[in-house]
Amino acid sequence: MDYYKDFQGLIETVKESFTKEDIEKIKKAFTIADEAHKEQRRRSGEPYIIHPIAVARILADMGMDADSVCAALLHDVVEDTPTTAAEIREMFGPDVEHLVDGVTKLGQIPTASSKEEQQSENIRKMFLAMSRDIRVVIIKLADRVHNMRTLKFMPEEKRRYKARETLEIYAPIAHRLGIRAFKEELEDLAISFLDPVAYGEIAKTLEKQVESRHSFLENIKDEISERVRKDVPNVHIEGRIKSVHGIYRKTYMQNRTIDEIYDIYAVRLIVDSVYECYCCLGIIHDMFNPILGRFKDYISTPKPNMYQSLHTTVIGKAGVPFEVQIRTWEMHHTAEYGIAAHWKYKLGMSGKVKFEERLSWIRQLLESQKESDDVEEIVKTIKTDFVPEEVFAFTPKGDVISLPMGSCIIDFAYAIHSAVGNKMIGAKVDGRITTLDHKVNNGEIIEILTTSQQGKGPSRDWIKIAKTTSARTKIRGWFKKEKREENIIEGKAEVEREFKRNNIVLPEKQMLEFIGKIAERQHCNSIDEFFAAIGYGGLTLTKIIPRIKDDYAKLVKEMSPEAQVAIKPVPKKITKSADGIIIEGIDNCLIKFSRCCDPLPGDDIIGFITRGHGVSIHTRKCVNVPKDISRAAEPERWINASWDRKVQNSYRVTLAVTCMNRMGMLADLSAVIANMHVMIHSIFTKDASDGRCTIYMTITVNGAEHLKSVCEKLKKVKGVLETERSGL
Repeated sequence: MDYYKDFQGLIETVKESFTKEDIEKIKKAFTIADEAHKEQRRRSGEPYIIHPIAVARILADMGMDADSVCAALLHDVVEDTPTTAAEIREMFGPDVEHLVDGVTKLGQIPTASSKEEQQSENIRKMFLAMSRDIRVVIIKLADRVHNMRTLKFMPEEKRRYKARETLEIYAPIAHRLGIRAFKEELEDLAISFLDPVAYGEIAKTLEKQVESRHSFLENIKDEISERVRKDVPNVHIEGRIKSVHGIYRKTYMQNRTIDEIYDIYAVRLIVDSVYECYCCLGIIHDMFNPILGRFKDYISTPKPNMYQSLHTTVIGKAGVPFEVQIRTWEMHHTAEYGIAAHWKYKLGMSGKVKFEERLSWIRQLLESQKESDDVEEIVKTIKTDFVPEEVFAFTPKGDVISLPMGSCIIDFAYAIHSAVGNKMIGAKVDGRITTLDHKVNNGEIIEILTTSQQGKGPSRDWIKIAKTTSARTKIRGWFKKEKREENIIEGKAEVEREFKRNNIVLPEKQMLEFIGKIAERQHCNSIDEFFAAIGYGGLTLTKIIPRIKDDYAKLVKEMSPEAQVAIKPVPKKITKSADGIIIEGIDNCLIKFSRCCDPLPGDDIIGFITRGHGVSIHTRKCVNVPKDISRAAEPERWINASWDRKVQNSYRVTLAVTCMNRMGMLADLSAVIANMHVMIHSIFTKDASDGRCTIYMTITVNGAEHLKSVCEKLKKVKGVLETERSGL
């Protein structure tokens, strides 16, 4: 069969670097996998064994060891065939069995209520296996690379799901491990399925200009080589063009043209020492004009994935900008193969130290995830904390802290240490006091001000401000440990509010049993632990309430008719106020119309119970109304309200009319309103510098429909650009 040729190609790849015993072990693994998968076919119709061989070949090309290659051949055997993990252990030893088990998916998880939760459990299991042996994730990434190469045979919906998962999870993991080849191929393949039109346009543009681009790079390489070799004779020079996904992110996502991308071309100089790196940098800056703000020294300040290089962007004689990367050979191996360079290049003692440094983030991720009861937290961390765009800031002692772009002071403090974040009371940026939501910029020196006061800790509001998942998790962890009683009270109150809002009513004993089952399903050992998890934010009640409502509906259905009548909620009292507003459950209350949005009959409205001033009525679209009432500071003070259908009152509303600032505009607008028999109470204008102005008019209307007709008439006036209610 054809796949035997593929396997022979694999053997040819490894025979120079593996022992005879290793090759026999790989052949045995192939025989077992071939037999186990013999009845199975891929979506393409090809024998299934083609996939494990391809994954093993990818790993062999990377220089991975024999156990990794064997595990790649066997990675789907336990999941998809009757062969057990114990049999793998008996035939190939504990290392191969562990690698296979780490890559194997969890399958259908009984407690997983959604595809996202199941995905999160799978990722969590993979990270647990990674913490013991990093080869697990390298095999998984190779598996994903080959699956993405053959994704076209999948149904449309599955293609898009797998492509998005690849872009959001697997490509960032490859980036964090420093495996550039995996990262770029996964990103390009994902975009080709998620946005095939844009991908096709970029690929076509690159293909059209391939000759001119190649010629440009060759000329630049020759020019640099002639000058640099005088001082650094052993320099190796190569050129590259930015990946399709890299161009996509800067064109379609940042609304730029290809001509506006400075680093679409790159020239790479590889030398023998760090000293020669900086020599080459000086020569390049002498030869070409460097672009200000485009120099990055990743040698003195490595990226979190241990990537090191000098980056500078310069402008050539033809006026075309291009990036120059300068690195040593060891840095180059690390940049290309990342963590896999440990096997491929058999790094020495310094390499072992770096290897351990690279694994520390996995342990930190797992530790922070333990602080949260949300299984999806680990996926959120990958999506937010593993992004390629980073900022580098300094502590006053000169330590470099790397954070995702957009991170704030809170993220910086917790990146230093949990204790620093928990004791933070303020911060200075470059010697000046700043707010905690200040976004960290490259090169800033940030001093975190702390307190020694006992009992002092973070604010719950920090969870909303922090950008990184790890910072949010550490804040929740503090509340989990230090504020248990407060969390239980907070969580219990939230559960009661949410149950009341969803008409979930049961006798006390039955309610405790019902909540107890919910707690058990959320892996909580007691009801108090469940309340505490909601109180400190480890569990999000709004996410699990749909499942709770389904369980409640089933429980009620199983009750006797008498029991159902007993728990039937008492209808909420609805009364009418003198102002034409119906308030749910409140009699004869004072009604006040808020000036921030000027509610009108016909608007969707809501009430807010003020302290001493009755109920303030807002439109649902008002900026002062939370989008999610359940997450408001005091949700119990928001109350349902509606308009009485018979209301005949008149109401004042302010219109903002944006128009061209021409002679007679105000007179024309006033005439239109007068012809509609609408009263104008006040009017003022605000000029803009671009020949426009905004005219604010307070008028009287009898409802939203009446206002709509006024706006339609005003829009017909020459020079009127936009008409809207002020305050919405």
